[in-house]
Amino acid sequence: MLLCVILAASALCPYPAAAAAEGKEDLAGLAYDHSLELEYATQFSVDYYKDGYKLITIVDDGQFLLVPEGKETPESLDKDITVIQQPVENIYLVATSAMDFFCALDGLDHISLSGTDADGWYIDEAKEALESGQISYAGKYSAPDYEQIVDRDCGLAIESTMIYHTPEVKEKLEQFGIPVMVEHSSYESHPLGRTEWLKLYAVLLDKEEEAEKLFDEQSAKLKSVENSVNTEKTVAFFYINSVGAANVRKSNDYISKMIELAGGRYIFEDLGEDDSALSTMNMQMEEFYASARDADYIIYNSTIDGELTTMDQLLSKSSLLEDFKAVKEGNVWCTEQNLFQEPMGLGTMIEDIHTMLTADKDAAGDMTYMHKLK
Repeated sequence: MLLCVILAASALCPYPAAAAAEGKEDLAGLAYDHSLELEYATQFSVDYYKDGYKLITIVDDGQFLLVPEGKETPESLDKDITVIQQPVENIYLVATSAMDFFCALDGLDHISLSGTDADGWYIDEAKEALESGQISYAGKYSAPDYEQIVDRDCGLAIESTMIYHTPEVKEKLEQFGIPVMVEHSSYESHPLGRTEWLKLYAVLLDKEEEAEKLFDEQSAKLKSVENSVNTEKTVAFFYINSVGAANVRKSNDYISKMIELAGGRYIFEDLGEDDSALSTMNMQMEEFYASARDADYIIYNSTIDGELTTMDQLLSKSSLLEDFKAVKEGNVWCTEQNLFQEPMGLGTMIEDIHTMLTADKDAAGDMTYMHKLK
């Protein structure tokens, strides 16, 4: 956001809402008051206007005016600005990364519909809410149950960027009068930029103070380790896919950044940075072996095929792994499956990696999102 503030005078920011505070103009007769301060996030901004109105801007997705309960939409509001009426109720939540924010803010009761069924959640509160019927499964992003969504008087659909593959679904929801907001936290380059999207959802729920405290806790975890001396220990982060290739993170991915912030060095220093927007890529095992066999540590990504608990389970995926330095020295870890549904814990994950890099090699440490293979 600071970058947008600097560039606003040159009209380089994508929307007027990202302009410098002193250059803000009134909006459709609403008097500008102040803007939300952001530390890491660059993909959204929030401007506050008198009488409780708030303007949310999401880069490349548009602008949303939050209209306070009991207030009217300004008559002269630009037609390109989507109106969201507060209180925001009966949300259809498709973007799984947003669920953790609602849980952290004690805002689960604002969600009535989910794009993921109970068996797809690793967040206990979400799973329990679907199993109890508090939240109903309303179909995935590409095949929503429109009838159910309309019948529940849905006040907002929060989609992941996958919706861009089926734009007709977004258009259909909007035709039913349902505002559609696309979650862009995955576009944040800094790990805590993702976590800072907590503040956007807090704006929807009028819980900005709670969000500030929660975010500061994660920010403090990062600050406690980011000034530590780089260990120069190399780390490979990957999983073996169904065809036997190694799926790895690109060098500019947020996971790679977390390893660096924790005091390590991602084993692939210049991998796929100029390729597609995808954050991962596949490598044949022979190529992966040549590049990563000398990594000091291995972190196995449990997202796709589940968590591993033993070294034998890892080695059953490829015999080439037996010759890896980290395997021989017993420095092999696995992520917990809840990691990628809990962006509120990214500061904690950085702490976990730091502990892995600096603790005695036989000490597992007090880990939240990783465990050591036996």
